[in-house]
Amino acid sequence: MIRINLLPHREEKRKAKRQQFFLLAALMATSGLAIWFVGHTILAGYLSSQEARNAFLKEQAALLDKDLAEIKGLKEQSEALLSRKRVIESLQTNRTSTVQVFNQLTETMPDGTYLRLLKQNGLKLNLQGYAQSNARVSTLMRNLEASPVFERPELVEVKAAVMGNNARRVSDFSLNVYLERPKSEEADKPKQGGKK
Repeated sequence: MIRINLLPHREEKRKAKRQQFFLLAALMATSGLAIWFVGHTILAGYLSSQEARNAFLKEQAALLDKDLAEIKGLKEQSEALLSRKRVIESLQTNRTSTVQVFNQLTETMPDGTYLRLLKQNGLKLNLQGYAQSNARVSTLMRNLEASPVFERPELVEVKAAVMGNNARRVSDFSLNVYLERPKSEEADKPKQGGKK
């Protein structure tokens, strides 16, 4: 005997396929969510570790900036101390120069020559005075040139003048002379090294 199924088999197949579709869709959505969650967790971990590294680098950069500011302050202090040291050294080397200048002036002044004014501007000295003749002024200039303390005497002016109540004629002179530059210790050190 032949059996005939009168039930709507197509409807059952459709229903079964629909269930499979929904089951597969739910499975795909669940697996998609799981993949998204894992990916999000991994990326969030990477992001948090990178943010921690960035914070560490910012902290270290701030410490380095602080150290650089301290180093700059120390450099400024050392430069100020070095400039003070240079000033003190120059004062030490120049403290006897005034005595040397006056001693040398007394040795170089020829008889019949008198100073009335002495001005110093740096290494330049301006001498003004009276001499019995122009020859005495020339002798003074030669003596200054030969002196170990002075160099480059330059005559500014010589003019005839009358001095005193007895109307004695003298030469009123003005001349500039320069002090020898002090030799630095650095220039002396190679000479000492060469002797050894």
